[in-house]
Amino acid sequence: MLLLLAAGCRPADHSLIIAPVDPLQKVLREAAFFSPTDLVADVARGEHASYQIAVRASVPITGLAAHATRATMADAELPAPTLGMVGYVKVGRATPVPSRDRLLPPSGYYPDPILEMSATDVGASQTQPVWMTVPIPVEAPPGQYSGEVTLSGLVGGKRFRERHTYSVRVHAPVVDSTRLRVTNWYTLSPDRLGMLNDGVPVEPYTDRYWDLVRVIARKMAEYRQNVALISPLRLAQYTQGEDRLEIDFAHFDRTVRIFQEEGVIGLIEGSHIGRRESTWTTPFVVHVPVLENGETSFERLPIRDARASAFYARFLSVLVEHLRERGWLDRYMQHLADEPIEANADSYVEIADFVRRHAPELRIIEAVHNRDLVGSIDVWVPQLDFLDQDFDFYAARMQQGEEAWFYTCLAPQGEYANRFVELPLIKTRILHWINYRYNIPGYLHWGYNSWRHNPFEETTGIITESGNVLPGGDAWIVYPASGRILSSLRLEAMRDGIVDYELLRKLEARYPEEASELARRVVYRFDRYDTSIEAFRAKRRRVLELLSTVP
Repeated sequence: MLLLLAAGCRPADHSLIIAPVDPLQKVLREAAFFSPTDLVADVARGEHASYQIAVRASVPITGLAAHATRATMADAELPAPTLGMVGYVKVGRATPVPSRDRLLPPSGYYPDPILEMSATDVGASQTQPVWMTVPIPVEAPPGQYSGEVTLSGLVGGKRFRERHTYSVRVHAPVVDSTRLRVTNWYTLSPDRLGMLNDGVPVEPYTDRYWDLVRVIARKMAEYRQNVALISPLRLAQYTQGEDRLEIDFAHFDRTVRIFQEEGVIGLIEGSHIGRRESTWTTPFVVHVPVLENGETSFERLPIRDARASAFYARFLSVLVEHLRERGWLDRYMQHLADEPIEANADSYVEIADFVRRHAPELRIIEAVHNRDLVGSIDVWVPQLDFLDQDFDFYAARMQQGEEAWFYTCLAPQGEYANRFVELPLIKTRILHWINYRYNIPGYLHWGYNSWRHNPFEETTGIITESGNVLPGGDAWIVYPASGRILSSLRLEAMRDGIVDYELLRKLEARYPEEASELARRVVYRFDRYDTSIEAFRAKRRRVLELLSTVP
């Protein structure tokens, strides 16, 4: 319902538009028509209600501001909403194999970052979305809550002030923790941390470094990431003993504790100990620390090299004992070398066999392009399209007691769901319906904060002679600010999709046929979905209603 506060408070001569828009709809700068909708959200207890309002005029808007009251129901009250302005970023290079429903704004600018600001100026004939989020406590009484959001500013020199009612329909189900395993690989490099430090690179292991590690961990936990990629190899401190290197895991321990304290771990994902020798098809080698003038560097050697074998026999033994002492062994997984393919599978198996001999307690997890690694991997993480092509194989591995997750990166493209800025937002939300539909308990992505230059401008990576390019947003899903991390539309959709997975699992426990059918009607195949926002909302509401019935 729209309430005008006073006569003449909304100028009629400058085509001012203030329109609620479903938060799963990406509002382009050029958009001038908005289907009628209400500011209503259906939510479980423990998740978030999100809202979006588009504002546009034919002349500049000065000081567009948003304020909201708490939503109330009788004597109950929800927490105060957080408000922000949706920012726009550029996709300068199109995805090489685009989907049929790719968004194509003439400007090349797409909505993505959620800027933590309550007021902004808007150019003439440009659309500015306002974003609002209400966290729902797990103890909130179910029912319909109502509050008000007010938009104000100057348009054509005249002040406007317009008030909308928003509603939160809180359903009975509770989502406190989530069981879907989700990891976004992050970087703590000095220059990337410097982007959170007013542009000043951050020296590792200083007080400021640890403060910013905590900032990253807290944001990950807030958005329900529960697996953290942490490298005992790189974080260890090495000193030369009488006849061997001494290994100190103090920095590794502190990193793990921060992620634990902020609520991410979950699982510890031990980062890779090896990599390709050079090009994509070359064999894998391992990183061996070398001490010189008190500084540690890493040499790449085959695992059969005597220096590599001697180091890793000791390192793995010490690591396992350390993990056991800390009580972390049962939640630790180890990467060996990323994305083995047929051409270098033998060298991967050689490393895996070595690790199995010296540390049989360690579970091995890997993003894989190759099936010929049985016996070398405990947690298989194929790319989504490879999971599609070889699903029977991965289902068989799960029947043997192993796990299969999936990952996305710059691929797959085409019609597959992914996190690209160019894609409709529902295709990011649907990622975790795929997890549920095919009984896949984990999801991995490599790009959390691998920012380049100015991430608020160009979002794609550098194109290669092969035509390969990092699509817009592939390298990051959050944005840097001074001392904090900003969310994005895509991160909001991912968090809500993780909650969807949990609700579907809860529904499966009570009404398995209904849960399966609802998921099937959203995800027809690995690369075919119902992307109607209206239809999606109806299905999700059905999940909440079924879970609200008395068994």
